[in-house]
Amino acid sequence: MERLNIGVVGVGHLGSLHAKMLAEMPDVYLAGVHDIDMDKARKIASEFTTTAAENLDQLLCNVGALTIATSTTAHFQVARKALEQGIPVFIEKPVTQSIAEADALVKLAKKKGVIVQVGHIERFNPAILALDKYQINPMFVESHRLAQFNPRGTDVPVVLDLMIHDIDIILSFVKSPVVRVDANGVAVVSDTADIANARIQFENGCVANVTASRISQRKMRKMRLFQRNEYISIDFSEGLAEVFKLVDANESTAQGTMMLGELGSGKYKHKIVYEQPEVKEVNALKYELELFTKTIRQNSEPLVTAEDGKRALEVANIIMRKIDQQTWKNIKTA
Repeated sequence: MERLNIGVVGVGHLGSLHAKMLAEMPDVYLAGVHDIDMDKARKIASEFTTTAAENLDQLLCNVGALTIATSTTAHFQVARKALEQGIPVFIEKPVTQSIAEADALVKLAKKKGVIVQVGHIERFNPAILALDKYQINPMFVESHRLAQFNPRGTDVPVVLDLMIHDIDIILSFVKSPVVRVDANGVAVVSDTADIANARIQFENGCVANVTASRISQRKMRKMRLFQRNEYISIDFSEGLAEVFKLVDANESTAQGTMMLGELGSGKYKHKIVYEQPEVKEVNALKYELELFTKTIRQNSEPLVTAEDGKRALEVANIIMRKIDQQTWKNIKTA
């Protein structure tokens, strides 16, 4: 199989991991890196035996695909230039800084027939992958994504830094339009919200209660899904999924299923069972990059499309507007 030449733009913390993963793939050639900090670009290029391009145009001349891990403000300009030349792109989340930019990239990618994949990495978390065989149709979702303070990332609100992961997962599960969003947030150590809570209501009646904080004492990345006859618990940190189900008393259960009790009597009798779906050891970043190369070779639709990235950004922007409105309201009434 001919190796695919891929370049990386932006080699900070995340971009350097992109370079490392790509350099390890047998069917990929890391064709070069570029960063506005050329010293950083040269260091990463030396570490992974590639070249440091002096500018984006130079890099684009030597690649068949591109991953973009720059600051969010630069996503649009870099991606647009690549797409105009017919080069597939992998863009880290959030897809762009604004909805207008995201919409422009979606339209350009369709016009050129070029693949765009967005790096919502939690879609590739082992706990999420383990739920593939289940029918997910939640009517209530609760998520908590809490992190200890880290100065890196405080240039954007916690909604775009952390909460957007859960927004994307929830939108992938709930196949229904959003009809209402309520939100509150507080800026504690930065100029934007460091802790935020949102209540998202969907047309089908589902409600999602989403909390994100980057000023917590302990880390937590958990989501709970409630649907008819099932409760599903997801621990993103541990890569663990647990399923509690209500099944007919006569229904046979899979090996490894644990019965927790019974409910009802006679023909209305049900069993309460517990299952822990098999989880495979997966490096989520490497796996999503592998799937990116696969979609290029097969010319297929990526698991996380530009449209998906745009939808997550739209909801995130609504949440941030609601927080700003609530903050302004509190200031006026103080």
